[in-house]
Amino acid sequence: MFPVQRPRRLRQSDPLRRMVRETTVTANDLIYPLFAVPGEGVAKEVTSMPGVYQLSVDKIVEEAKEVYDLGIPGIILFGIPADKDNDATGAWHDCGIVQKAATAVKEAVPDLLVIADTCLCEYTPHGHCGYLEVGDLTGRVLNDPTLELLKKTAVSQAKAGADIIAPSGMMDGFVTAIREALDEAGFSNTPILSYAAKYSSAYYGPFRDAAESAPQFGDRRTYQMDPGNAREALKEVEIDIAEGADMVMVKPALAYMDIIWRIKEMTNLPVAAYNVSGEYSMVKAAALNGWVDEQKMVMETLTAFKRSGADIILTYHAKDAVRWM
Repeated sequence: MFPVQRPRRLRQSDPLRRMVRETTVTANDLIYPLFAVPGEGVAKEVTSMPGVYQLSVDKIVEEAKEVYDLGIPGIILFGIPADKDNDATGAWHDCGIVQKAATAVKEAVPDLLVIADTCLCEYTPHGHCGYLEVGDLTGRVLNDPTLELLKKTAVSQAKAGADIIAPSGMMDGFVTAIREALDEAGFSNTPILSYAAKYSSAYYGPFRDAAESAPQFGDRRTYQMDPGNAREALKEVEIDIAEGADMVMVKPALAYMDIIWRIKEMTNLPVAAYNVSGEYSMVKAAALNGWVDEQKMVMETLTAFKRSGADIILTYHAKDAVRWM
């Protein structure tokens, strides 16, 4: 008869626990989000996201250097333009704020990956992710005309130096449209990280403060996914892969780890999880009140994302997490 195996024997010391640990988060798993605004010397803290700032391009470059020195492989850029219009001109103009930031970062830190969020909500006065039907106050976006704007945006971002294009508007056919546009413009080697399973979530609130992109009427439920749907997420991912996505993302992450797991089971492509603003702010608020141990909670949560199948984690905790590793 074989002796009884007792799992607790392998938990008796920190070196032993580290030796047999199944899942470990490293700097290589993380991407740090940054918000670019016009001006110079601007570092405006987002009230609902302690420790997160709207930054002018010069300050974005400083952050990028710090991120690189910490060993984090990349950043994702969001832009807040000086002016907004119904054509979302600030998203696709060669002198757009994300384009300026991408160029400046690549000049200063060539080996840092720059991911460009490819969406229109920050650049329209109504805060929706594309063209709206005339007179419609429900937030229904016109799909195909919006694709034309996304194509222009993606090409402009790639020309500015973005290494990865990350479309997040959840328009039907957006991966095909962007892939074709990039290829035609000579950027066939630029990968697409698709927000393939992006849910209509209450966890986005603080981000909308940071990006100044809250819808002025209606909501985004006509194009973002219903939180109750799982099979639909698999369908969205399957479609985006067929259209040419190189990586796929689940957003948010915390309440959707089952989705991350199911997607990882169905594809060999890299799977990203976006640890979104509401998830970040909940931890920050609790930590500032002394209710939780911020370091332990953050590292446990990031480990859970990776254990659920995430290969890439976009998180506002990235810099702190690396320092705690």
